[in-house]
Amino acid sequence: MESKDKKILFSHSYYYQLDQKQWETGMPYPPLGTIQAAAYLRENSYQVSLFDVGLKEGPEEIKDILKESDSNVLVIYDDGFNYLTKMCLTNMREAAFKMISYAKAKNCKVIVSSSDSTDHFELYHSKGADVVLLGEGEETLLDVVNAYSNNKPVDDIKGITYLRDKQVVNNGRRSVLRELDKLPIPAWDLVNVDAYKQIWRSKGNSFRLNIATTRGCPYKCNWCAKPIYGNRYNSRSPEHVVKEIKLIKEKFGVTSFWMCDDIFGLKPGWVQAFRDLLKENNLKIAYKIQSRADLLLKEDNLQALVDSGLEEVWIGAESGSQKILDAMDKGITLEQIKESTQLLQEKGVRVAYFLQFGYLGETKQDVEATIKMLHTNQPDDIGVSVSYPLPGTPFYDKVQEQLKAKANWTDSDELALMFKNTFNSDFYKTLHRYVHKVFRNNQAKKYHKEKGIFNMEGAKQLLKRFYYTPLIILYRSRLNKLENK
Repeated sequence: MESKDKKILFSHSYYYQLDQKQWETGMPYPPLGTIQAAAYLRENSYQVSLFDVGLKEGPEEIKDILKESDSNVLVIYDDGFNYLTKMCLTNMREAAFKMISYAKAKNCKVIVSSSDSTDHFELYHSKGADVVLLGEGEETLLDVVNAYSNNKPVDDIKGITYLRDKQVVNNGRRSVLRELDKLPIPAWDLVNVDAYKQIWRSKGNSFRLNIATTRGCPYKCNWCAKPIYGNRYNSRSPEHVVKEIKLIKEKFGVTSFWMCDDIFGLKPGWVQAFRDLLKENNLKIAYKIQSRADLLLKEDNLQALVDSGLEEVWIGAESGSQKILDAMDKGITLEQIKESTQLLQEKGVRVAYFLQFGYLGETKQDVEATIKMLHTNQPDDIGVSVSYPLPGTPFYDKVQEQLKAKANWTDSDELALMFKNTFNSDFYKTLHRYVHKVFRNNQAKKYHKEKGIFNMEGAKQLLKRFYYTPLIILYRSRLNKLENK
């Protein structure tokens, strides 16, 4: 059936320029989840186009696109593989609301899929969204656009909320997709990869693209929300992933990747098969992953990871206090964090830690234990954040009553502590800066000792230490003053 409803305009609501910290970092990724959904509709006989807002200044830019588009269906489909979208930042929420309003002014049907809309579908309907997809969205989206195309109601479609007589109706979740190979390769042709590459290189970064090999996470850290892919673990086959890598290399010349799975390579034998297929196809790649300290202690898996091109691992270390790790239900020990770091670095793999300050009951001693862990383990990089309650988690339930005035950050650098704890928001914002300065100074000290001072690199590291030392003293003084406020 030829119809305007057979032409679907896709977009999403994560504007890097509305998140200053991420924009200045200069490592934006294309909206992988969005182009996956677009590919699925295209495979099912729809004409799809993409207005990629990732590098845009703001939502107003979609107005001209809507005027030019001959589609009357706008799908705002956020990238569920991007952890930043889980944070439901209000800058992005407001951008989505504006996009909805512009589309409704053109009499478009608006379908929304995101962590935020799944958690707060009433808000999105109040702003004009016709349908909100609950959780994983490809199959549900196809059902909805099929209904539109055939002038049928959406009443019986599982996995959505919708408006009926100005009332929100919740049809409940649908079963998750288990056979991920039934999905086509994401529609990379819709993305201006060169534009992304230019941003990376302008900041002196080596360019990489994002690939997802799995969906979900089977672990139950009590602060980690999983609104899209849930508390499960389903995997694409190694063959399917290698096919995508081969396509990306041929089309864009890219061989460096961020494997954006919550947990990479958990399925037994998967990494070994992946390694062998890369070799068979003469594909040499470099990639970084997220994983757990306990999983990385399995020697056979680790060597297969290294042999297949692993260059960097981000571990959810979170805290140097076992008390805090246990309170988080992390299921790992400080010794596992230390051992996995050492084992990886011995094999030439960079190790980075995600750190989280401000969890319930954290004391000064717990903070100091985390800083001590950095001194002792010497990871290669760190990412520091503050505990952030997200709907659907036990942590959120504990502090929900305190979130009435403020429940979301504006952007990823706000670092507001939105519940009562040992220290206040100003303390944790200052601690964030302090820990980064201490970490960089320790790195400079380490490299300075290794290189000596009678060469360019050694002298450079010495200058870094002169730079960081007074800043450390300044932030330490601020922390001392803030401890008792």
